This record gives sequence, C-alpha cells and structure tokens, in this order.
Amino acid sequence: MTKRRLRSQDWFDNPDHADMTALYLERFMNYGLTPEELTEGRPIIGIAQSGSDLAPCNRHHIDLAKRVRDGIRDAGGIPIEFPTHPVFENCRRPTAALDRNLAYLGLVEVLHGYPIDGVVLTTGCDKTTPAAIMAAATVDIPAIVLSGGAMLDSVHEGRLAGSGTVIWQSRRRYAAGEIDRAEFLEAALESAPSIGHCNTMGTASTMNALAEAMGLSLTGCAAIPAAYRERGQMAYRTGRRAVELVTEDLRPSQILTRDALLNAVRVNAAIGGSTNAQPHLAAIAEAAGVELTRDDWQIHGYDIPLLADVQPAGRFLSERFHRAGGVPAIMWELAEAGVLATGCATVTGRSIGENLAGREATDREVIRPWDAPLMERAGFRVLTGNLFDFAIMKTCVISEDFRRRFLSEPGHENRFEGQAVVFDGSEDYHARINDPELGVDDRSILVIRGSGPLGWPGAAEVVNMQPPDRLIRAGITSLPTIGDGRQSGTADSPSIVHASPESAEGGGLAWLRSGDRIRIDLDTGRCDMLVDEAEIARRRQEAAPPVPEAQTPWQKIYRQEATQLSDGATLRSAKGFHRISRRPPRHNH
Repeated sequence: MTKRRLRSQDWFDNPDHADMTALYLERFMNYGLTPEELTEGRPIIGIAQSGSDLAPCNRHHIDLAKRVRDGIRDAGGIPIEFPTHPVFENCRRPTAALDRNLAYLGLVEVLHGYPIDGVVLTTGCDKTTPAAIMAAATVDIPAIVLSGGAMLDSVHEGRLAGSGTVIWQSRRRYAAGEIDRAEFLEAALESAPSIGHCNTMGTASTMNALAEAMGLSLTGCAAIPAAYRERGQMAYRTGRRAVELVTEDLRPSQILTRDALLNAVRVNAAIGGSTNAQPHLAAIAEAAGVELTRDDWQIHGYDIPLLADVQPAGRFLSERFHRAGGVPAIMWELAEAGVLATGCATVTGRSIGENLAGREATDREVIRPWDAPLMERAGFRVLTGNLFDFAIMKTCVISEDFRRRFLSEPGHENRFEGQAVVFDGSEDYHARINDPELGVDDRSILVIRGSGPLGWPGAAEVVNMQPPDRLIRAGITSLPTIGDGRQSGTADSPSIVHASPESAEGGGLAWLRSGDRIRIDLDTGRCDMLVDEAEIARRRQEAAPPVPEAQTPWQKIYRQEATQLSDGATLRSAKGFHRISRRPPRHNH
C-alpha cells in the first residue's frame, strides 16, 4: 500500500492518542470489520450514496455501489458507504434548487469530519452532481464522479419521446385541444422506460457530461445508459481508480482549474446543454476557489457550434448519443478545432488530450463535425440592461418559427420589441394566462418575477411559460419569456432566464408593469424596458412585490444566505472555505 500517511490514520492509527484510536476503532468492529483492515494503512474510500426511494433517478446506485465496493476492495481499499441528502428534481416542492446547497453542506461535513481518504461521488439527477462536486472541491480529498446514466430511449406513438421535453410539447398539444388529459399522462409515462435520469440533454445529462468534461469522471462515463452492462463495469473501474487517486494524492484542486471550467462552458454549448449549467458551474468555481466570470459564458461559449443532435435542441436521445461516442466524441471535435484546453489533468491520471485519442464520433447523424454543425453559434447569450445586470438566453433552442416572427425584421435582425405581460409567480400565471382581458397577442413578452433564489425561495423552473390556449390553437406555440427564475433543462424555449438581481432583491423586474414595452437586442446583449428614468425612479419608491413566507427553517436560512443566480445561488457563509482537509478536525473527546 501507499507509504504516505493517510488522513484516516489520524483516526485509526494514532500513536499519540491511544484512547482516541480505541474509541474510533471499536464501534466499526460491531459489524465485522477487523482492526487490521483499518490500521494497516489501506485507503478508506467513501461512497457518497445519492440513490434512494426518494430519488428514483439515482436509485440504481444502490446496486451500482456493490460494483464500486468490489473495485475498491480489489484495489486494496476499504469501502465505506453513506447516504447523502436526497435531491429529486421532479417532486421536491417548492423546488429542488433549495436542496443543492443543503446536500452540499451535509457532504462537506461528512468528508471533513469522518476518516475518509477518498470518495466516489454517485450522481445523476440534476442537483446531485453539482452538490457533490462542490463538496469535494471544498474539502479537497481525492474524488471521482460516477454518473448513474440516463434512461433508455423512449418512444410514444412511434416517435422518440424525450423525458421532460415531451411534457412541454404535450402541454402545448393539450392546450390546443389535440390530446386529452389521459393522452397527456400516457405520453409522459411512456417517456420513462427504464432506470436512470432524463434521456434528453436536460440538466441531469448536462451536468454529468460537464463533470466528465472537467476531468472528474473516467473517460466515457457520463453518457452510458443506466441499464447498460457497461454502467456496472464503469462502477467497478471507478472504485478501483478511487483507491489509486488516494495513492497518487490526486485531488480536485489539481483538476478543477480555470481551464477545466472553461472546457465545461465550451462543451455545454456543443451539446446544447441546460441553462442550469450556468449557476451550477459558478457554484463549483466558487467552491474550488477558481475564477469563472459571468462574461466567460459569452466570451468562451457563445461562438461554439451545436454538435449534438439531441433533444431538446435536436432530435435524438441519450442512448444513441452514447453509441455515437458520447462526451469524448464531442470533446474530440473541440480539441481538433483547437478550442479545448487539452493539457488539463483528469482523474484518469492522464491529460484531457491523452484521454481523447481515437475518440472520433461513429455516428455523424447524431454528433456532427465541427465544420458541419446543427448551428454555428450555440452558446448562451449574456444579456444586461435596466431590467437586470445579468441574464442568459439559450440560443440553440431558437426555432425557425421563433426567429421568423421575432428576429427577422429587415435591418433589425436579432432585435425585437413587445409589450410586457407581468406575472407574480407561477400561481398568478396559471390563474390569469387565459384571461382575455390580459390582451396577450403574438408580439407580447411574458414576464414572471418572484421566482428567484430569494423570492421563491430556491429559484424555480417556471420561466418557460406558454402562450394562452387561444394563441396555441392559432398556431402560436411560443412567445418570448423573461424571468428571475430558471427553466427546465429539458425545455425547448428560448427564454431569458436567471435575471439578476431578482425582483425580491430589488432588481428591475420588480418595477416593470404590464403594458410597458421591452426591447431585446441579441447583437448588443441588451434587454431594457422602454420607460422614462423619472418614472422608473418613482416606481422604485413603491413597495416591492410580496414574496411568500418561509415554510421551513431551512427556507428561512436559505433566504438569508443565498446569492443570486448570476453568482451561482451559493451560500454567502461558504465563501472562502477551500481545501479544508489540509487541516484535520479536532478530536471529539
């Protein structure tokens, strides 16, 4: 085994504290471990178990952990499995965004306060991936990500029906009277054919892809479908490699560099990744103590072409994306084009460039070449103006119909104006969107506020609002939308999201009124309400829109602590805690 003294030996083999060593050792004996295992310098590898009945997208990690344990044992390590706080995007109310920071805090305490030398981070559902990486970056012990993988490709009525995406498509068909409630439910249920997370390029697939892009997973890990035999094989290899990471003392701080994070920004554009990547990568950068600015999304990601033909920006689903080459094939294209930092370190022990050798795509219908993309410029457009200091727009989901109706005026391409229709939260939207007195027409801009980290609380996926039913029946399936919340990574709406500061923080959306005109210019990156400055100043003297009361202690704490989406919706009190494993925690007796 390694000759370097391990962190866990301060618990289990401490010659200066025989009493403490005895206390730490004795209770681990009660289920059959031997003192020799814990005292002979074998790396103790934690398995951060995110699977549970409350987190169905990650539930198969309960079984995968067995193969992880096999790998750890065969490499000479000791596996210690423990639960993490459950985070399930679909069912957590008022929003799973509340729990990313809570899961992060819990995992930091486990990794820092227990005798763990390295950790396998089991990820899958949206927030489980950034929460785990944030914690590993803060503590800075050797860590490796094991993605759970997506569901198998799903089919409804003979067509690919991507999880999540089919919901947004079906609600438009339901509003248009094309399907009834039973058919709506049937489409949704058929989109979940197996174990695994969303099979579209939603937030789950995106964040697991970006974990690999940053060098935190074994090459090819992210896109293996959950039901494939390769997923169990990857679990075994990940367990083995976790032990080697401890032996080599290869830590997240050596992998999560600025270049690695910029690689993730570029990969996100090339795969048509979720808008949720922006606050999650900002939070990871903060935890790692690495600079990632708001403008980096524009400077390093906007001009990257869309290469993955995967829903919601494309046609296919994750199973075929994996068979086409997955994340390594996308990164191979970026490397060949000279836009990827190939010298970055990874958990494989080799550089990004070395990992990508021979990884060219095998299915050019799904993964396009750099010079024949689905879209030339597919990254997030960073916007600012008198409504907010920062927001983003996902350009790769701008449809031809949306471009024709809003972005094709001769001489003013990429610029449009419309009258705002303002909603205070999703309850207000659902209650009033079909009210004819609102006067919503095919040039209106739908705005939702009170949906950010403080206002909701937690930042909800409610910005991708659909038009009134009467417009949908007339063939108008989308309108421009703006909000201080988020939208689902599976949505195909070109919404302006993450408006910061949010209305609850005194941002410009608080002072917007229905009937105000808004101008959006994608060329200049401006979004402004066309209201006289004196009138805006007058409105600022009025009370801000109310927000609902906190319903739990954590909601209250979250509101006191959370930053804006522009800065990752991180915890203010967590700022500055980096590499904390370098100083061992105090003894407990």
